[in-house]
Amino acid sequence: MRQQQPYESVPRGASPNEVSNGDRDGPARVLVVDDDPTVAEVVAGYLDRAGHLVDRAADGPAALARAAAHPPDLVVLDLMLPGMDGLEVCRRLRERGPVPVVMLTARGDEEDRVLGLEVGADDYVTKPFSPRELVLRVDSVLRRTRSVPAPHPLAAAGLTVDPAARRATRAGTELALTLREFDLLAFFLGHPGRAFAREELMREVWGWDFGDLSTVTVHVRRLRGKVEDDPARPRLIRTVWGVGYRFDPVGGEAD
Repeated sequence: MRQQQPYESVPRGASPNEVSNGDRDGPARVLVVDDDPTVAEVVAGYLDRAGHLVDRAADGPAALARAAAHPPDLVVLDLMLPGMDGLEVCRRLRERGPVPVVMLTARGDEEDRVLGLEVGADDYVTKPFSPRELVLRVDSVLRRTRSVPAPHPLAAAGLTVDPAARRATRAGTELALTLREFDLLAFFLGHPGRAFAREELMREVWGWDFGDLSTVTVHVRRLRGKVEDDPARPRLIRTVWGVGYRFDPVGGEAD
């Protein structure tokens, strides 16, 4: 049994209807995966009132079955699930396709949050959480995944990114990128030679003016692992000490 209330109470007078689903072409299908029926009911209620179509599952196998039967536009996934944990569920979802995932984690479990990002989660929310904040995070991720892509492919240093097709290649070989890794690579290719702070990358790529900056760090590390010859000595995505990161299409001396 859980010892802590997993979500924060909503201030008096607030309503789930106050949370908008943002600019979207239509309602998104969101799969909520949590073994706590109270949490699942609250989260599903807020997402429903925000205009989303909500499915629910109480464990990993049920979540995978629901996702196969009715492919979601986004998954809200609890890390602590019985049997198959959220990390394994996220891995299996990512194997099927680039569905965005917002993971729910316990406060203070930094290692688990980093692992969640490394297996492909696009964002995480720590418990206890505000249901309204969770809906805002969900909408932020959906807006980025449904945003209008750049009209032309980008290419540099043997890398190509086709935003319209959501396809990236390295030396002609297609890269297996998560949605956020793809967006980050496209942003770097579109702004070669310019250094960006992590705060700027979070704002421009994630669309957030708030959040844990380790999210950016983890995604840069994962992206380096897929585009660099030697990720431990990156030549393309360079660390600019005291600033952030810069994409160097020339690929000079390693950091």
